[in-house]
This record gives sequence, structure tokens and C-alpha cells, in this order.
Amino acid sequence: MDTQKLLDLEAKGCFDFFWNEANTDKNSPGYGLILDQSANKKVASIASNGFGLTAIIIGIERGWITKEEGYERTKGTLETFLNNVEHASGFFYHFLNMQTAKKNEEWYDCASIIDTGIFLCGAVTSAEYFGGEIAELFEKIYARIDWNVYYDEPVNQFFMGYNPETGGFHHWDMYAEQMMTYVLGVASPTHPVPAKIYEGFERRKGTYKDYEYIHAPGNAMFVHQYSHAFIDFRNIVDGDGINWFENSVKASLANRAFCKEKSSEFKTYHENAWGLTACASPTGYRVPGAPPYYEGCTPELEGTIAPTGAGGSIVFTPEESISAMKYFYEEHPKLWGEYGFQDSYNLDVTPAWYADHVIGIDKGITLLMIENYQSGLVWDLFMKNKYVKQGADLLGWKKTEGSPAK
Repeated sequence: MDTQKLLDLEAKGCFDFFWNEANTDKNSPGYGLILDQSANKKVASIASNGFGLTAIIIGIERGWITKEEGYERTKGTLETFLNNVEHASGFFYHFLNMQTAKKNEEWYDCASIIDTGIFLCGAVTSAEYFGGEIAELFEKIYARIDWNVYYDEPVNQFFMGYNPETGGFHHWDMYAEQMMTYVLGVASPTHPVPAKIYEGFERRKGTYKDYEYIHAPGNAMFVHQYSHAFIDFRNIVDGDGINWFENSVKASLANRAFCKEKSSEFKTYHENAWGLTACASPTGYRVPGAPPYYEGCTPELEGTIAPTGAGGSIVFTPEESISAMKYFYEEHPKLWGEYGFQDSYNLDVTPAWYADHVIGIDKGITLLMIENYQSGLVWDLFMKNKYVKQGADLLGWKKTEGSPAK
């Protein structure tokens, strides 16, 4: 399979999910909402919408839809989030009813800071691409958010969740996918949190084989990818001299090395089948990861691999990621479906198992990273936003010499 053809096929499949699996009823309160996954036609995900807003831009630039079509869908989606989507202090609930835009009635936890962050990243990118009314809608949504509700000042960290009745719970006390929330939180024009919050999470360094890097508790691959889909960390260092892009390169290579090491124990894992990350599995949704781990956080492995693990790291490890994607496509035809790669597969169960659906956030990180690898479009749009620039400055991030960062 030709590399360009494969990347085009997978990118188009990802885009088709976000474009086709949206509420397109203009008379519905949920217009523009996008499914959490293709297997459940009732539940929307605001994180899926964050990636989906960006997918519209990619679709326009790739000629899959017209700019007029993309503008209409984007404007309607942002109007839905401004006027109809249930929120608390501006933070949206992660899972929504596709039709009513209210929190999913069957199961929900709380308004989510991290998923609101992913949504906002997509809205920022849309604002920069379209300007005008789209930018005005983003401004209203962003200004409504009270970041201080989620700020636990005594420990100088964001809460992971918050209930109005009981207050905040759990903390973003470690490095993970939340980097976007610091940029957006400190740059808020209405309810900013202090820039010192960036000093509040632990940078725990560990080693696996030749790779020493800052890792997360269970260390799934996605924690090293999501903020990087929007923030161009390639030539930025923070006040401690950390280059988070290089950190994700090491995390990706360590994940691959671990899968290669474990190939004697699991039929699925090897040097071209890697990227342990959150995904569907024969036993439900699981979150495998690769070492190093925090004590007590070692995930149970059962042989499932999701193509998004390697595909979402294509900007960090292009050669290794493309080799994995070619292996998935050429050796596992059952892994290919209506929207490109299905979510995951597992050869360590009998019979071999292949997911029959896709998950929005997995298609989203794959699409955005393929686009960044090929053109840098998402990075370029996001990094030129005035709030992003202000947030990066407040956090003390500095461009290094020869930086492509805007």
C-alpha cells in the first residue's frame, strides 16, 4: 500500500465519521452534536465534537466538503453549545443526549474540565479558520466558563471533577492529557486561574529500556497525544526546560519497545502492532498502557491493540507509525470498515476479535495528527490564536531557535 494513499484513506474515513454521525436536524436542540461512538446512536460526546469541529476544517481543505457546508455546520454546532448544551459554570457534560443536548440520562458523572478543554480546542481552531460570527460564538462560550470553580487553590491543581452539591473531587496532580486546560485556564478573559497552576502537577520521570521520560500513572498512549494535536510543542520549552514534544517521542518509542518485548506473551503485540491506549476490547472499554507506571497503577493487559495508538503518534514517530498502519491495513482486512480502521482488535482470544465500530476520540486524534504530519494545519491555526499566545506566555513557555511555533 502506498503511504500517501493509506493516509488519505484513513483521514477520509475519520472525517466521514464526524460528518455523517452528527445530528443534522436543524430543528433539533442537538443540531451538530456528534456521536461518542458509531455503535451507540443515542449518546453524543463533547470531546468528539472538539475533534469534529477541526475535522470540518480538514474536510474543507481536502475538498471533501465546501467551505459553505463547513461554515453552516460549524455555526450551527457552536450555537447549539452556546444555547442548548447543558453545562455547569460553563463546563459541559461529557456525554449528551444527541437530540436534546442535555446530559445523557442513563449515565453521566459531572461537567468535565478535560472534555470541555478538548471541545474548546476545536472551537478555537474554528474561530481562527472562519473568523467573523464563528469567532464571536467561541468568545461567548469561552467567556462563560468559570475556571476557578475547578481550581483547588490549597493544592494549586485543577479538580478532575466537580459537583455543585459536594464540591470538587480528584486532582490533575500528574502529567497527562490536560496541558490544554492550563493554556485556556490562565488566558481566560473573564475567570482566569493563576499561572502558578502550571507548577502544581508532578513531573515524574521514569525509564523503560533506553527511554527516560515524564510519564503518567497507567501511561496509556493517548495521554501523550491529545494536547499535542492542537499545541505545537515541537520547538517550545517550559520554564524547567522541558520539551513536551520530545517527551512524547520517547513515550511512543517506549510503547513500541514494550509491545515488541511482550510479543512472546501476546500474539497481537509486536514491533508493528503497538500503541497501547484506551479503546474497545473483547471485554469492554479498557485503558492499557506501557511502562513505566506509577506504583499500584499497572494496567491489566489482555492483548488488544487500537490503530489510533500508533496512528495518533505519527508526528512523533512517522516511520514506526506508518509501518504499523500499513501492517494493520494489509494483514487485517477485518479491521477496515466504513470509517477506516475499526477501533481495535485482539488475536489473543479465540476466535480472533475485531471491533465492529469506531470511537470518536480515537478517530479524532488519528485525523488531526495525520493532518499535522502532512501540513501542520491544525497547529498553525491553533497557535496563532490570541488567547493561546497569551496562555503560553503566562505559563513561561519559550520558543527555541528555529522554532516553527507561531
